[in-house]
Amino acid sequence: MRKNLFAKGAAAAAVAALALTACGSDGSGDDDGAAGGPITWMATLHTPVTPDEDGPIQTALEKHTGEDFKVQWVPAASSAEKLNAALSSGALADMVSMAPVDSSTVRQSLTSGMFWDVEPYLKDFPNLAEIDPQTLDAARLDGKLYGVPFQKIKARYGVVVRQDWLDHLGLEVPHTIEDLEKVAVAFTKDDPDGNGKDDTTGFIDREESFDLGFRSLSGYFGAGDDFEVDDAGQVRSTLDGDAFKQAMEWYRGVYEQGAVNQEFVTMQKTNQQDAIARGKGGIVVTGLFEAKGYLALAQDADPETPMKWALVNDMTSGDVPRRILTDTAGGLGGWLSFPKSEVKDEAELQRVLGFADKLLDEEAFGLMTNGVEGTHYSQDADGVVTIEDQTAWEQEVQPYSSSRLSEKVVTYKSTEPYVDEGNEKMLENEQYAVVNPTQSLSSEAYDRQWTTVHDAAKDAYNKYVVGQIEMADYEAAIEKLRGQGLGDIEQELTAAYAEVNG
Repeated sequence: MRKNLFAKGAAAAAVAALALTACGSDGSGDDDGAAGGPITWMATLHTPVTPDEDGPIQTALEKHTGEDFKVQWVPAASSAEKLNAALSSGALADMVSMAPVDSSTVRQSLTSGMFWDVEPYLKDFPNLAEIDPQTLDAARLDGKLYGVPFQKIKARYGVVVRQDWLDHLGLEVPHTIEDLEKVAVAFTKDDPDGNGKDDTTGFIDREESFDLGFRSLSGYFGAGDDFEVDDAGQVRSTLDGDAFKQAMEWYRGVYEQGAVNQEFVTMQKTNQQDAIARGKGGIVVTGLFEAKGYLALAQDADPETPMKWALVNDMTSGDVPRRILTDTAGGLGGWLSFPKSEVKDEAELQRVLGFADKLLDEEAFGLMTNGVEGTHYSQDADGVVTIEDQTAWEQEVQPYSSSRLSEKVVTYKSTEPYVDEGNEKMLENEQYAVVNPTQSLSSEAYDRQWTTVHDAAKDAYNKYVVGQIEMADYEAAIEKLRGQGLGDIEQELTAAYAEVNG
């Protein structure tokens, strides 16, 4: 899901970044770069501690890849500022981690001519050649691939349901929207926790419903990821598509029965988590990895909590085939990009791509995920990984973990059953993921106006679900938005789609 949530200075920063096209490399940088010296990497640091250049992980990675490399760690809090400065000055590395994927600065820089289109070369490397095709589609910008995509799980969401409440009421785990509604109503009206009080509800949703919980539910009805392309090649917003509106009507009906927490429009995430921990609701549309955290919160409040969760990843509605909207932009976490000013010819590009390819080997992935066996972690006969020295792991391994080129090389077993089940079901989701078909396209109207369109649509959605307006009013609100930017966005994306897809 691509959204334009950029700071006001993004457009100006993008212009500054684009100026580098004319600047190029002035010869004052380190010209050894990829031509035989250490490979340099500008990477984002998501931890408070910068790892030692001579530490165990980098040393082991150098041995595995056969390459010396130097990492310029850029703290995440200042990454946008640092990236803009580096782009403007030309002080780049051989490899640059470019994110977030919805940043207009990043996207305009990538398409400015500064970076190599790597797609013709991926086939020459065993790991790069196996990148998920759907993620490659998501990573292309106007038909070109200006970096190796950082690969994430494509669709992590599902429906998490209180198993102990189902058991108490004699209900089966729901796998259809119709049965999910029945369970939600029963959780609201039939005292699922057996305390004799009318103090539970079905769904526990929050303020981000339009972007997260309800959005995922709408996918089960057949709604697309922000935009859809019809048979005539026209791009249309999903906001007033039949499936999206059908999902809204269904959710409003559930809300009217009291089976969605009535204050969801204002509920923040921490309040939602607290309500779940206290047993106020039994259904959450969320990441399938969340059950462990919910149980831990409940156990903090009551070590004897009976809480158990069923993780559902195969929800369907009517005759709509199984599907799940991506929550990670098609599994795209950014780009590992290669500036032409530093990587000067195909031979140098082949070298740095070879290094990137080796980082996707299982051994390298294990080093960047768990560390060194016997130092940072142990693994038992069943393959369960246990971090033995949390402090050492946080200081020496965790910074590299957030720079892995893929989350999907190996799925390690955990001591927590919910973690293993969540991992398994998220990987099952991969083949059913639905991705925004316009994500890789450029639209000035989108960059300029989507935030306003999105916020107005969210407001209309909230008002409809809680009964303040009717469907005709919602439809009128979306049609009004077509005259306030949405129509221009659809037209520009239609033209860009046609250009890229012939």
